[in-house]
Amino acid sequence: MVGMSGPYVVRGSVSLPEAELMWRFSRSSGPGGQHVNTSDSQVELRFDLARTEALPEVWKARALERLAGRLVDGVVTVRASEHRSQWRNRETAAVRLAALLAEATAPPPKPRRPTRIPRGINERRLREKKQRSQTKRGRDGRDWG
Repeated sequence: MVGMSGPYVVRGSVSLPEAELMWRFSRSSGPGGQHVNTSDSQVELRFDLARTEALPEVWKARALERLAGRLVDGVVTVRASEHRSQWRNRETAAVRLAALLAEATAPPPKPRRPTRIPRGINERRLREKKQRSQTKRGRDGRDWG
């Protein structure tokens, strides 16, 4: 799914040049024993959405609008630290970023076309309501005695 050596990270229709991805590595929090103090396994992947040339203008505008709450100066950041291996965290971060961008650049859903309720269904509902009302009215015990 993610080619670390190749020039692009691809998921669905989103492809990004590796040169535009900014990676940062740091030590993950949490347990890890003796291994934890030596390995920078947490991965932070940053992508400058505002300045990229890799995405069509329409997609870019759509993504900037939808991800507005996540952007800092037009840059989207994704973190991954659940694996002990930096390589697996890199892969996870790349997949997350691609999924995020794929979702943000997806076209808006088609507007819903209203449908009419068939007359027969409405009539049956009203008939059943009347029937139920008659049943309940028959329970009030006025004529008993």
